Amino acid sequence: MRRPATEHEVREWFDAYHQDWKHERGGHWAITRDGVEVLGRIALRGLDFDDGIAGAAYWVLPAARGAGVASRALLALTTWALDEIGFHRLELDHSTRNPASCRVATKSGYLLEGTKRSAAVHDDGRHDMHLHARVRGD
Repeated sequence: MRRPATEHEVREWFDAYHQDWKHERGGHWAITRDGVEVLGRIALRGLDFDDGIAGAAYWVLPAARGAGVASRALLALTTWALDEIGFHRLELDHSTRNPASCRVATKSGYLLEGTKRSAAVHDDGRHDMHLHARVRGD
């Protein structure tokens, strides 16, 4: 997982998020408590409207972990994307070194489809990634 090192990098990320929405490539939302306290982020990325496929992504701040925040946000995003927007398949991947994220995915109905070897660069080097997916009707 890459993390911004400076405020400037954070602002660049938010500019990219805005461009994703503007160009219909993705959406990024804050996960909040009562619409005020930010607990994390949920995203729908790589929108492919022709094939009906998109990628889900999430993270939550350490203080919000273990309370079902990520699972509830992912389930809400998934329901909206599959039932209202009309996507057919949502994919997500996470480091194989992150069992908590694996639990979030499976708890939210995303089936484990396999392992992508050395598929992502994180702060500490390359990681294998689990690929999960949820298909409309699962």
